[in-house]
Amino acid sequence: MKLSLIALVLIGGVLTLSASACSEKASADATVAIHYSRFEPELITATAGKPITITLRNDDPIAHEWMVGDAAMHERHRTGTEPYHDQIPTEVTIPSFSERVTTVVFDQPGDYAYICHLPGHEAYGMVGTLRVLPR
Repeated sequence: MKLSLIALVLIGGVLTLSASACSEKASADATVAIHYSRFEPELITATAGKPITITLRNDDPIAHEWMVGDAAMHERHRTGTEPYHDQIPTEVTIPSFSERVTTVVFDQPGDYAYICHLPGHEAYGMVGTLRVLPR
């Protein structure tokens, strides 16, 4: 009898841990590190309608961009000529060996790409996803 009770408690604990590990949880803040022209992590989560503060840390000896938005925004920046971004929270330039902090809010759930649009960086794989979860 005691062994059965212990087994049930252990199984219940494992199931609880498994369920919590599988569910996505949005964050109120995140850090995105840039190293070797890669974003880490490549996925961050937020909640629709709630601000998320993101620290962008560039550990590379060259500047990078962190541009997050829909496909139309990215298309504009692929062909754009803006050399520096510091006025719009979803469009940030991070100089070499520095940090920038931005706070963004997306009202609609969905996946929004974040990309560095400097020449060749997107093709090299400098992309990630900001997943906005429903409230």
